[in-house]
Parts: sequence; structure tokens; C-alpha cells
Amino acid sequence: MDIATKIAEYALKIKAIKLQPSNPFTWASGYRMPIYNDNRLSLFYPEFRELIVNGFMNIIKKKNIKTDIIAGTPTAGIPHGILLANKLNLPFIYPRKSQKDHGLKNKIEGIKDLLQLEGKNVLLIEDLISTGKSSIEAVNILKENGSNVNYCLSIFTYGFKKADEYFNKNNCKYHSILTFGKLVSTLEKNHYFSNEELKLLKAWQNDPFNWRYE
Repeated sequence: MDIATKIAEYALKIKAIKLQPSNPFTWASGYRMPIYNDNRLSLFYPEFRELIVNGFMNIIKKKNIKTDIIAGTPTAGIPHGILLANKLNLPFIYPRKSQKDHGLKNKIEGIKDLLQLEGKNVLLIEDLISTGKSSIEAVNILKENGSNVNYCLSIFTYGFKKADEYFNKNNCKYHSILTFGKLVSTLEKNHYFSNEELKLLKAWQNDPFNWRYE
């Protein structure tokens, strides 16, 4: 069994991924969506954390990604980024959502001098990519402070076209261990939902922002 399938099954088991195609969740954006993802729940389970790190390692090897520093998006990408940095024996940093208004007024945490970023290849770790907007905000903070950010890796992605647009526009590639398409395949294989509910999920995948569940 591949790592993506293992992560899908584990996430469903501990309810880090919840699916309700017949009774959708209301996202912060106001959209009604059949899925809710909370990768923070993975932090409680050592074996799940290890699966995720190994998933990132596989992507790095497969895509031949060269990096000098690992960064995590605040806040959900930070723990997984630290675990990966430990595995690779690399420095770890994270960009703040907003600059501190006190002390050293840091915009990026984990370094004492922005010169430490100059010309370095930084690999950004994210827990979830939806539209990609928040990920790209982190990418640009890192770029503005002298580093190269050519890749962002996430645990899971919904596969929204908006994410492709954001990343392409900002010259950054992204790869995810688990995709929504792979998740649906796992659901089908394990007979997780009725055929009607699976049709609703696939319809959502094709047009998530105009999806109708009635």
C-alpha cells in the first residue's frame, strides 16, 4: 500500500478528514463543502507523523528537490516542517502572518539575521492547500527577504484550479502527499460511501465553488 493511501485511511480513521456529502460543512468562506480537514489531529499519533514525514521525503527524492532550509507555514505547517527538518538535518524557520510590533519586530522566526537567507533555497511545508492564497503569502514573505522558494509541499490538497493559478503566477511549484482524487479512490475501494454520495463528492471535485448537494 502506498503512503498516500495509508495517510488517507489513517486520516479517515481518526477523523482528521471528515466527509459529509449529504450534509455539507460551512467553510469560513461561506461556501458549503462536503469535506473538512484538520491535519492538526495527526500530531497526537507518532506513527501518523512518521507517515507524513516519509511522504514528504518521497516527494523530495522523486522530484529531486534541493533545499538549504525548511520553512513551515504558520501555524499548521510548523510542526510538520520541524519534523522534516530534523529528518534532513537542516535549519528550520517560519514566516509570521504579521510582523511583531515589539522586541526585534521579526517577520521571520528562527534566524538572527536576514542575511542567513540570502540566496538560500527554502522548501515551504504546508498542511493543506485549498486555493493556495495563504501558502503564496508565506512564499512571498520568504522571497522578499532574500531566499529562493521554488517548491511548497503539503499533506493534502483539494486540487482547486485556483491553487494552480496562484502558484503558477508566483513561479512556485506545489506537490501534495495526498490529493482529493486519491482520497476518493480510497473511499471507493473501501466502500466508505454509497454510490450516490460518491457521485456528490465527484461532482464537487469537478466544480467545487458551484457545487449543489440537494
